[in-house]
Amino acid sequence: MQSCRQPGPTSSRPRCCKSVRHSFAPQKAPPNVRPTLLHLATRRPENTHTNPSTETTEDPFAELETYDDNFVDRFFIGYFAKKMSQQLGGVPYEPGYDGFVELSKQIMEGRTSKQQQQAVLGVLDALLPPDAPTTFRKIFPFKQWTAELNAAITQKFFAWLVGPLEVQEAEIEYKGEKKIWKSGVQIKKCRYLEQSGCKGMCINMCKIPTQTFFTETFGLPLTMKPDFADLSCEMVFGEAPPPIHLDEVYNEPCFTKNCVLADRDPNLPCPKVDTQRRKTLREAGML
Repeated sequence: MQSCRQPGPTSSRPRCCKSVRHSFAPQKAPPNVRPTLLHLATRRPENTHTNPSTETTEDPFAELETYDDNFVDRFFIGYFAKKMSQQLGGVPYEPGYDGFVELSKQIMEGRTSKQQQQAVLGVLDALLPPDAPTTFRKIFPFKQWTAELNAAITQKFFAWLVGPLEVQEAEIEYKGEKKIWKSGVQIKKCRYLEQSGCKGMCINMCKIPTQTFFTETFGLPLTMKPDFADLSCEMVFGEAPPPIHLDEVYNEPCFTKNCVLADRDPNLPCPKVDTQRRKTLREAGML
């Protein structure tokens, strides 16, 4: 699969919800509205840069990638889309990557963040033969060679999903010692994130369920670290993921230029990252 860059007109940028169209110009909060406790708990401090994606004004959607999917790419896209459609009860869908992303949006509709993650895990489980997790754990115990092998497999077979990737070194803590393994995978510019234009979809439909699938189902720790400033992502096989409320992505704001559901206060987190944020923070003792 080859990709190239070309200027993307404003009208072609992905949106989280295509049924609502209006100006994305920032709006000030209504006067005399007092911030809630949740607002204060999640608001970013002023005049600081706590997240890389807030430190640049460059629009990562200004130049969109184009992809020339080959037969193998189209096969995997169609196979995954079929499993997603079955998860939704067999809903019809358009062939190709656009249809695949639209199915992801349908899974999000009317579901909490946790329900979205469980739906994706259901899709991933449906891809496996019976007893696959048990067999995987026996054949591929968590060691350096298994982490590096999975990084190589990801680089080789999943470019159709996320775009070009490359294997790189990563620092891993293994048995109490710091190790340098070649178990990192750098996604140069995530196709799925660019196409969806939604941080909530990235986190709940890709990052968290994929981390859970490898870490809990296969017993191979995996952490995914998306960079919303340039739409890249680092996958680290061998690194255990943090709880979501302690993850750097948890307080990410919306892509205000691409999401019609973006909160009017750019300092507030994307509401779709955790649809039950107050409950999560309360259970974590943070409220």
